[in-house]
Amino acid sequence: MTLRFPALNLKAKLLVIIVVLLAATLGAVVVISLSTQQAIAHAEQKNVKDLAGAIQISVQELTAVGATDRDSLQNYVRSLHNNGMEVSIASSQNLIINSSNPHLIGAELNPRTRQVVVNEHLGADARRPASYDLVPSTRETTVYLIPVVVEDHLMGYVQVIANFGDYTQLLRQSRTRLVTLALVIFAVGIVLSYALADRYTRPINIVAAAAQNIAARGLEPVPEVRRRDEIGLLTRSFNEMVDQLRHAREREQELNRLERFTALGQLAGGLAHEIKNPLHFISLAVDQIRSRYAGQLSGEKQNFLRQIAMIKSEIHRLSGLIQNFLHYGKPIEIRTAPIDLRAIVNDVLALSESRLKSQHIEVVEDDGAVCAVLNVDAEKIRTCFLNVVANATQAMPEGGVLKIAFARGNGSLQVSFADTGVGIEPGVADRLFEPFFTTKREGIGIGLFLSKSIMEKHGGDIKIEPNSPPPGAVVTFSFPLNGARTQA
Repeated sequence: MTLRFPALNLKAKLLVIIVVLLAATLGAVVVISLSTQQAIAHAEQKNVKDLAGAIQISVQELTAVGATDRDSLQNYVRSLHNNGMEVSIASSQNLIINSSNPHLIGAELNPRTRQVVVNEHLGADARRPASYDLVPSTRETTVYLIPVVVEDHLMGYVQVIANFGDYTQLLRQSRTRLVTLALVIFAVGIVLSYALADRYTRPINIVAAAAQNIAARGLEPVPEVRRRDEIGLLTRSFNEMVDQLRHAREREQELNRLERFTALGQLAGGLAHEIKNPLHFISLAVDQIRSRYAGQLSGEKQNFLRQIAMIKSEIHRLSGLIQNFLHYGKPIEIRTAPIDLRAIVNDVLALSESRLKSQHIEVVEDDGAVCAVLNVDAEKIRTCFLNVVANATQAMPEGGVLKIAFARGNGSLQVSFADTGVGIEPGVADRLFEPFFTTKREGIGIGLFLSKSIMEKHGGDIKIEPNSPPPGAVVTFSFPLNGARTQA
């Protein structure tokens, strides 16, 4: 079972960072303060221990009956590794009889130090230790003058000069650690703030750039981040908005397309009634002229028949244009039946044989190993193949090769027509299926549009790409295999 923590928004994350930084700063101050206090307490304990040891040696020397080791005091003080400590033993006559500083032996005690102990005006008790600050300006050097009294008899004095209260180094180290930790916490805060700012501003900049480039690059979604905060909500909302705008644009295009269908359907119906019948009578009249006057001509007969054939060809072309208008204006209905697509291709090639030979176009078909039997509308598919072959012959006026191939893959049957003609530009290929868009001088640009509509009715698709290797173009029809039949 995975634990899911509640999502934190930007405000909560900023508050968490501030609280963490404050807690880290306060924690560092507390830890360093406690460690400094502990160090000072440890130093005090050591100083008291050192002072007690020096007093013990001094008292033993003052109260000893026999001979004593006069070097023991110097050795003890030297072993303390405390250069600021100096211990002297003075007699009751204020003369120094032993000292850790050999130069003071035989000298008299400092009278001012003596005065601190015996000054009756200050109410001093001769049996109570006293202190005197010798150098108050720079270091806390203190003189401890301790009288040694045995049975109310003053045996002498123990003078200790030390700077036990000097904790400057410990405090300096404490301040250094505080400053260092403060800088570290500050640096960590900067890094965390930068990381948080970068984490939030990068997707915001991506969304802003995508919003600014909608006019240039279209309605493209931004990469959606898996986050449960404001940024995740922003990216998801932006992508939903882009998706809705894309659907709205598609619906608008579809409405415009339907409006054109309606208008052109009405136009096509009118053209069918106004032009098709006169063309039919013109064609009959031309046939009568040919049958009546062809036998009466002798030298001009061939020219006469050629002119009649050209007139019939133009009448047939106009009739085809009108028929295309009729198909464009009416909904496409298909009636499927099992048919071999190779037979449809062969019929189309037979209809175009004279033109292919006249333009010296070589037709190359595959070996027929792929099964091409499908449930399709043969007449509609024949119209599609005929449009593509006609386009290929127009693209190769000086001759070339038309290669027809069949292939199966990804649940579909592909029929491809590849020519070696002038080819197509990459930016034009996407617009060839738009109605009334054409790159040829002849035609009105609805042949490929009708072919695409017929393929969509069959559940398939059609696409045009540059031939590989160039030159030329390749048109590929993709039919779904759910209606295919296996040959015996």
